Amino acid sequence: ALLFIPLFLRGTNRKNTRDVVAEGRWLPSPRELLQMGWTFTAVTIAWVFFRADSLEHAVTYLTHPFDNLIHGGVRRAWPAILTIGLLVSVDYFLQKQALPKWFQSRALRILAYGFIGTLIALRLGKANASFIYFQF
Repeated sequence: ALLFIPLFLRGTNRKNTRDVVAEGRWLPSPRELLQMGWTFTAVTIAWVFFRADSLEHAVTYLTHPFDNLIHGGVRRAWPAILTIGLLVSVDYFLQKQALPKWFQSRALRILAYGFIGTLIALRLGKANASFIYFQF
């Protein structure tokens, strides 16, 4: 919050309120892509520290995915990677309001969402951790 005060005093806090990423283009520019990636990464890491029990727990949580990559974690994570890619793609097309013709069919959309739900359900069936918000 303290970093916001200089922006507010200089009047630059409302600088980018009307810009839409990749407006009028098919894909964002490399600069916009880096800005989106940086924002997502910074917010995600901040949430880890916000929700962690201790600083040590947060650091362990942030380094654990890289430990799994070294020991063959990508091979086991393909359903999650596939699901995330599919969701990001659908979100992108919904934002652009330019759904592919094959996805405009209601039956195919229901089938695709059912597939995503099935992947999630199969993954949740294997998880042994409790949902985080049940801990409060």
